[in-house]
Amino acid sequence: MHIALRSTGGGVAVTEHDDDGQQLAAQVIAETDLPAWIAEREPERPRWVWSDTARWYPPLLAAGVRVERCVDLRLCHAILRNAASAASSELAAAARDAWDCPAPARVATASDALFDLEPPPDDDDPVAEWRRQRDAVAGAADQGRLGLLLAAESVGALVAAEMRFAGLPWSVEEHDRVLTAMLGPRIPNARPARLEALVDRLRELLDAPALNPDSQQDLLKALQNAGFRVESTSKWEIREIDHPAVEPLLEYKSLSRLLSANGWHWLDEWVRDGRFRPVYVPGGVVTGRWASDGGGALQLPKQVRSAVVPDPGWRFVVADASQLEPRVLAAMSGDRAMARAGQASDMYQGMVDSGAVETREQAKYGMLGAIYGGTTGESGRMRPRIEKAFPAAMAFVEAAARAGEHGDVVSTWLGRSSPPGEGLGYDETASEVQKRRTQQRAAAWGRFTRNFVVQGTAAEWALCWMGSLRRRLWDMGSGSLVEKPHLVFFLHDELIVHTPAELAEDVVVAMRESAAEAGRLLFGGVPVEFAVSVAAVDRYSDAK
Repeated sequence: MHIALRSTGGGVAVTEHDDDGQQLAAQVIAETDLPAWIAEREPERPRWVWSDTARWYPPLLAAGVRVERCVDLRLCHAILRNAASAASSELAAAARDAWDCPAPARVATASDALFDLEPPPDDDDPVAEWRRQRDAVAGAADQGRLGLLLAAESVGALVAAEMRFAGLPWSVEEHDRVLTAMLGPRIPNARPARLEALVDRLRELLDAPALNPDSQQDLLKALQNAGFRVESTSKWEIREIDHPAVEPLLEYKSLSRLLSANGWHWLDEWVRDGRFRPVYVPGGVVTGRWASDGGGALQLPKQVRSAVVPDPGWRFVVADASQLEPRVLAAMSGDRAMARAGQASDMYQGMVDSGAVETREQAKYGMLGAIYGGTTGESGRMRPRIEKAFPAAMAFVEAAARAGEHGDVVSTWLGRSSPPGEGLGYDETASEVQKRRTQQRAAAWGRFTRNFVVQGTAAEWALCWMGSLRRRLWDMGSGSLVEKPHLVFFLHDELIVHTPAELAEDVVVAMRESAAEAGRLLFGGVPVEFAVSVAAVDRYSDAK
C-alpha cells in the first residue's frame, strides 16, 4: 500500500492506493492529528509518498513516530529526469517543473510544527508525480535495478533525518580540552596563543613584520619577496621550499584550519545538549554521494574525534568498508581474477597473493590509477601490470572513459546517469589551439566518467548497507528510535551506531550481515566479499 501526503493549508490531504496505483480512499486529516494517525497505520507497512523527507519526517520524529518506508519524490525525480534507461519516459521528456526545483533551503527540524514550512505550489501534486515516476520505471530498460535505486535513495533520506534527530553524542568538555591543548586558551576575537606565536615566528623568518598568514594574497607576496618562486600558498607547493619558515607555516595552516572548521565557534553553533546534529544532503553530489549542508559532518578531523563519546552505559560500533571501490569494480566488471582477490579481507593483499604486484602499496596505487585515470607516478607505473592481471576490470573503466571523452552518458550499476559532456565533439573547422583545448576537456571528462560509474555504484552499495542495517537495528531492544541501537554518523564508507552496551556485539554482527546483504542486493551471487572492519569502542577516536 502507498499513502500519499499533501499539505492543504488547513490540514493534510491523504490518499491511499494499492500496489497497482489505484486509489482506495481519500480524506483530510488535521495537522495535529497526523503523527498519531501515521503511527496507527505504520504497522501495515505502507510506503509513505511525500515531496521531501527533509520536510515531512523531522516533525514526525519529534512526535515519536518512526516510519519504515517512503518515496521521496523530489530525490527520485532527480534520478529519473537524467536516467538514460528512462530517457523515453514522459517524465524525462517533460518541461522542467516544480519537481525539478531544489528542496526548500531550510530543512525542517524537530522543533518545527509540520506546516511551519512554506507549502509546495498548488501544481506540486504528489499523486500525479508518483504515477509519472511509476510509469518511468515501468518503461525503463532495467526497471528492477532502477526501482531498487529509488527505494535505496528514499531510505537514505529517512536515515539522514533520523541521524540528525538522534544526533552524534559529543563532549563539549573534551573538545575544549583538545583545542586548549593544541591552540592555547580561547581568546574572544583574537588568535589563541599558539597561533599568535607562530605568526610572530613567520614574520621574523620571512622578514614581513605586517604579515597576515590568513590572507592568501599577503602570504603569497611575503613568500615571493623572500625569493621563492611560488604561484600559490597550497601546502603541496610550500613543502617544496627549503627554508626554516616552512615548518611553522605548515603548522600554522593546520592549526588555523582546525580553529576555523572545528574550533570554539563551531562548538557553540553545532553542539547542543551533548549532541552534534549535522544536516546531511542525500544525493547532494552528482555521483549520488552525500553532501553536508552544515556542520561539516563529512570532514570531522581526527584531532576532535576523542570528543565523540557515547552516553553512559552505551557504546559506539564503528564500521569501515574496506577497499570499497575496488570491490565494486570487481563485481561490476565480472573480472574473475579481481573477484578472487576481492574474497580476501584485505583486497590489496589479495592482489599481491595473486601475483599481480609485489607489494600492497603497488596494489593500492595501481587500483587508484585504474579508477581515477592516473597515468603518472606510481599509479602510472603500475598500470600495465594491473591491466594484465585484471583485463576485464580495466576494460570496464576504459570503456566508461572513452564514452565520456565522446560526450556520451554513462550510468552506475543501478542506473544513475552522468551529465552529458558538452562541447566535446570533433570540429574540423576549429583551430589547432581549440582542438587541443577540446582534447584536454575530453580527457578530463573521461576521467570523470571513469570514476563516476565506480564511485556512484559504491554510493549505491552504501545506501543499501545503511538500509539493511537500519532494519536490523530497529528489531533490537525496545522503545523509541533513540532508546534502541541507532545510526548516528555516516561518511561515504563508514558508519557509527550508538548502542546500549549490552547490544554492542549484536550490532557488530548486524554491521557485517548488512554489508553482505548489500552486496547481494546489487550483484547477486558475484563472489566478491564486501568486507567491513568493525569495532565496538568507548569513543570514536579509539576506532582507528
